[in-house]
Amino acid sequence: MLKKRAHGNIFTKVEKQQGGKVTVFLLLPYTSAARLTGIILMKCSIADLLRQLTDIVGAEWVKTEAADLVAYGKDWTKIYPPQPTAIVLPNSIDAVIAIVKLANQLQVAVVPSGGRTGLSGGAVASNGELVVAMDRMNKICDFNASDRQVVCEAGVVTEQLQQYAEQQGLFYPVDFASSGSSQIGGNVATNAGGIKVIRYGMTRNWVQGLKVVTGSGELLDLNRGLIKNATGYDFRHLFIGSEGTLGLIVEVTLSLCSKPKDPTVMVLGIENMAAAMPVLQEFQNRLKLTAFEFFSEKALRHVLAEKGLTRPFATECEYYTVVEFENYSEQDLETAMTTFESCMNSGWIVDGTISQNSTQAQNLWRLREDISETIAKFTPYKNDISVKVSKIPEFLRQVDALVSERYPDFEIIWFGHIGDGNVHLNILKPDALPAALFFEQCASVSVQVFELVQQHGGSVSAEHGVGLLKKPFLRYSRSEQEVEYMRAIKRLFDPNNIMNPGKLVDG
Repeated sequence: MLKKRAHGNIFTKVEKQQGGKVTVFLLLPYTSAARLTGIILMKCSIADLLRQLTDIVGAEWVKTEAADLVAYGKDWTKIYPPQPTAIVLPNSIDAVIAIVKLANQLQVAVVPSGGRTGLSGGAVASNGELVVAMDRMNKICDFNASDRQVVCEAGVVTEQLQQYAEQQGLFYPVDFASSGSSQIGGNVATNAGGIKVIRYGMTRNWVQGLKVVTGSGELLDLNRGLIKNATGYDFRHLFIGSEGTLGLIVEVTLSLCSKPKDPTVMVLGIENMAAAMPVLQEFQNRLKLTAFEFFSEKALRHVLAEKGLTRPFATECEYYTVVEFENYSEQDLETAMTTFESCMNSGWIVDGTISQNSTQAQNLWRLREDISETIAKFTPYKNDISVKVSKIPEFLRQVDALVSERYPDFEIIWFGHIGDGNVHLNILKPDALPAALFFEQCASVSVQVFELVQQHGGSVSAEHGVGLLKKPFLRYSRSEQEVEYMRAIKRLFDPNNIMNPGKLVDG
């Protein structure tokens, strides 16, 4: 006989009586906001789950306080309220394996958690899941100068790795605004991009090996740091960008490279986004660019007001580009100035400035890098979209016209990595408008934005992942056949659908 009764605001408690034996199940309903299907059966009481987790990691590293549940159960999105059952922080691969095997045994949903800086809801635990946070697995395990490779645990912070590489006289080039808090495991799980993709590529380009614990609790050692390995399917690349839906990344082998020579930064003022493309082509043809970014005057005003920075130059322009290049010699600097003058004469550039030293370069970068943090207080609705670089001018024109028409009362903030075809469209929430209504209005227009993305053969998520936020719109970038293959891969590595269920694709 089954008896059901409410258990808090997350669970329904089910007691199965058979003879004198009572078995307790907890049903975790999936919310409509997350667009999940089915339920998870937790084959034990919460107290029993916590006891078994404590046996694995110790009582100190199993957290159930309300503040901890909120802190570890969310990412930078503000749409989905966090409601995890508990947080567990392992400090070894063996502990991760034990946790995943326990989750399979008890049929408990698991949400992997890194630096929680994601913007797609991929690390949100909103349905009573168990959050496995990698914060304690934060050691750099090995470095080999001959291989130019570093082995680190998944919880190593990106900036920590960058500083370690610098100490070795080398460079880890994947860089973005959240590098001070994001973790390497999360970077790999989302195939993070950032500001230097035009020169160095995405995280995927630097991963030479992975250790992962699959959804069934098996440890896989993938590629083992080899540069050449022609022995069939490279499962490493299935886990890169998988958003924790196939398993937990526990260790990463990454390539390092030589440090760039005297990175020099220019901020250039342009009157419209279309002008950015010929400017990019001119500079890219003449210099070795390491970055080519853009942002709007509206974005700049927020950064100046919040951070106390100064304008790069007196002229106010509708848009600005950030150009970074390696300054090998005086000839490079002369080439940069000649290219600037050529673009000025062509009417593409209105004004500009160039850094004279590393401090000035860092301050100019802050005008672009501080945007996300600055506008966070306005509860922005974000769209991270991309098309081929050659299609950027027409695509930007169409999207800008659409959002200007549909959002006449909302402030629109543009910025992004225009040099690799990736732009970020941010709509700021008016103070008086309830968040739920604001997100609903933005989502309705996003459909039209994604239709334009589809027309141009682009991606609805260039670097932030799919998670919960973009899952309903995946069809605008991936065919049904592709999605079905993704589901099949998930079923192979995560047969019980416990790993981040409901994110990216259904199991």
